[in-house]
Amino acid sequence: MNTFHLFNIVKTGIKHLPAILFFPLILISCHNDDDGLSGDPYFLIEGNPTGLNTGTTAYTGSYTVRSNRPWQIVPQEEIDWIKVFPTEGKDDGIFKMTVSENLTTSMRIANFAFMVNGEEQPVLFRVEQEENVPFLTIEGAEEGISVPAAGGEVSLRIKSTVAWTYSIDDDSWLTEIEGSAGEIRLQALENKDESRSAIVTVSSEAYPELRQQIVISQSSNAIILEENFNWLAYGSAIPYETSGESRYDSGWTQEERERGWYSTPNEAAGNQQLVYARQGFVKLGKTNYGGDLISPKLNIEGTVNLEVTFKAAAYISAGGNVDDRILKISVLGAGDTDTEQLVIDNIPNARAEDDAGTENDIWAKDRAYTFIITGATSDTQIRFLGGDFDLRGVGQGKNRIFLDDIKVKIID
Repeated sequence: MNTFHLFNIVKTGIKHLPAILFFPLILISCHNDDDGLSGDPYFLIEGNPTGLNTGTTAYTGSYTVRSNRPWQIVPQEEIDWIKVFPTEGKDDGIFKMTVSENLTTSMRIANFAFMVNGEEQPVLFRVEQEENVPFLTIEGAEEGISVPAAGGEVSLRIKSTVAWTYSIDDDSWLTEIEGSAGEIRLQALENKDESRSAIVTVSSEAYPELRQQIVISQSSNAIILEENFNWLAYGSAIPYETSGESRYDSGWTQEERERGWYSTPNEAAGNQQLVYARQGFVKLGKTNYGGDLISPKLNIEGTVNLEVTFKAAAYISAGGNVDDRILKISVLGAGDTDTEQLVIDNIPNARAEDDAGTENDIWAKDRAYTFIITGATSDTQIRFLGGDFDLRGVGQGKNRIFLDDIKVKIID
């Protein structure tokens, strides 16, 4: 029969400690081979923790177990705000404890037991998380949401520590569909008339001062393509910072490709598809080789004329060297453009301007470029090409172009 001795020191009780202050669980016994395990049994956690006290934000901690016996971590009540992985081991190991953000105005407490070789240890591991303050926010409230003329689903994410309700000032074209906790889902009807907007107000009856609004805008039915590339989030928004950007053929996800945008494999560059995703915009080409961006086929009935507007900026290095600024325009399928080439005169900051405190916004000039397509059909696609596919020996050999906010509108 084993005799166990548990040595421990009582928890200090001081709140807001970022680290864990506790003591080891050490088991000492006589030699026991009955269960197939040899040697004196022991169990301890490095750093001597028996508890955790966290703030309101999410927290993850890793803990190293030293033991020569099977062990388990068992919650003492049903808990959905703490995840432990793994929850068991046979000897030495590491487990992680992840505490989610506290989106309540109450302090949260949970207890975990350690089972060693099937026996519960006398000291519980206690987790305490501070209560949060009352707040309510709508993600992206300042920017608002733009809905295509064709309609579709709109999702609003609500982050709050209080109960809330919402209202819409014009629900003639926005209807509620089933949502989930922290989310409002709406279905927007197709817009066959002028552009329109609606204001969604989210508020708390218990806290009237907590009230936020977001504007949902929908373009007219004449706009058949409206792309802001906000679904791309790679690299940096600073033009000359290229680390982290994602090339179409080697970094875009399948979901991103399925949005319909495409880039031609550049034979001169080993069939690389040289359009790069950045923070809500794209870059065409690299040194010595140009890249193109091809739109999805357009939602057109019959034959129409189109107006295409977009934002563009020339590439500038950190030292201030500006690439050749040629953007070629063409159509795949039916239709003709009224221009084949544009010179991009929107030039962003170099590093010296940034260091001098000048605002660095690639689209600060808000320069929109426009061209017309005549005779477009449902087979029409629009191509933007930075200079040419092979730029070796052409100008500076560099013709990188940034693109964003592409809009295609039927004009007759």
